[in-house]
Amino acid sequence: MKYLILLFLSASFLSSCNSYEKKEIADESTTETSITESETMDESNYQEINTDEALLATALMAAPAESRDDVTVIGYNMAGEFVTFKEGTNEYICLVDDHEKVGFNAACYHKSLEPFMARGRELRLQGKNSSEIFDIREEEVKSGVLKMGDPGATLHIYYGAKSLYDPETSLVAGAQYRYVVYLPWATAETTGLPEDPIAPNHPWIMNPGTHRAHIMISPVPEIEGQ
Repeated sequence: MKYLILLFLSASFLSSCNSYEKKEIADESTTETSITESETMDESNYQEINTDEALLATALMAAPAESRDDVTVIGYNMAGEFVTFKEGTNEYICLVDDHEKVGFNAACYHKSLEPFMARGRELRLQGKNSSEIFDIREEEVKSGVLKMGDPGATLHIYYGAKSLYDPETSLVAGAQYRYVVYLPWATAETTGLPEDPIAPNHPWIMNPGTHRAHIMISPVPEIEGQ
């Protein structure tokens, strides 16, 4: 039974990493339903994420705990306006959940990635689809017009199938983490990483040989009773 669960999780990771994600994040995550503690946990203390305060609190959870006080937080507020929720002073920029989408998906990334992320937002507002955005940014990074960020710059993703959170802890029901480490133009040959995960919890390289080449790290969620 445990082996079958691991196979299911591996397939889930592959599926989620081959689709495009919410507005500002550079296509590395979706709010994929998976086997997590959310299926059995007590949610009596949880509330809907439906205020600007809740968006801010839950977005901070995407950042490393020791850095949350000093991060910058941006994104769409409940009125649909793209705003700065919080000014910060450190190297992190957090992006709040898009409350118009099903599920939950917040992110936090190194500030050197902001030109790349901002360009994606701009192209999305122009009506460009995911494939067009990829191709445009690929050419712009190749030409030097667009900066991809520092090699090794990381995106932290905090996501789950439910838009519910605990106001006391800011934890989102059933949410888990995924990490993306950007290495533009990297390949399996230059890194020694496989192009597909060997097993759940193993790193692999996605979009090899492109501007958006990155190491994917998807920790296996905890399962109650295991």
